[in-house]
Amino acid sequence: MVRLREFDKEEALHAAMRVFWEKGFEAASLNDLTSAMAIQRPSLYLAFGDKEQLFEQALRKYTLWHASNVREKLNSKSSVKDAIHSYFTGLADEAYQGEDSLGCFCINTMVELASKDEKFAIITREHQMYLAVLFQEAIEKGTQTGELPADINTKALAQSLVVSLIGITVMLKARPDRMFIDNAINAAISLL
Repeated sequence: MVRLREFDKEEALHAAMRVFWEKGFEAASLNDLTSAMAIQRPSLYLAFGDKEQLFEQALRKYTLWHASNVREKLNSKSSVKDAIHSYFTGLADEAYQGEDSLGCFCINTMVELASKDEKFAIITREHQMYLAVLFQEAIEKGTQTGELPADINTKALAQSLVVSLIGITVMLKARPDRMFIDNAINAAISLL
């Protein structure tokens, strides 16, 4: 009987996440995954299930990381407007630094799979709603400090920022003229 090699499951999952993030579900082969994860197929199946189950685990790992990252960035400055502006411009800066921008794994999944698979539609929709909650919390903080008007519709504004975030992130994959993106960011921030 062949003995399966031991490996760090979290490291392997992180490696799989990078492959799926870069290639998408359909284009990522089992060979790509096992090579990046430094494991054999039997170990992959035993630890993670099939390719779709591995993808789901990688996507959920990403959404937890991404939400934590967004929360941290929205809380990084005393000014809500500055924090949101800094978050959006940081995305653009990253995309234009010369490296291939992978965009957002969750948005990539939404574009690739949400219309074909209800499970992934739900996961990506849940993440969008959670991001809206994070933006809403930041906006409400701004209304409490007096930085933002007390009578604004915080929920609608937060949802608009998520829509802007998704649109800008998708656009950044094609790297349009930077001024195009900067104008879109400034228009989104002007809603505040």
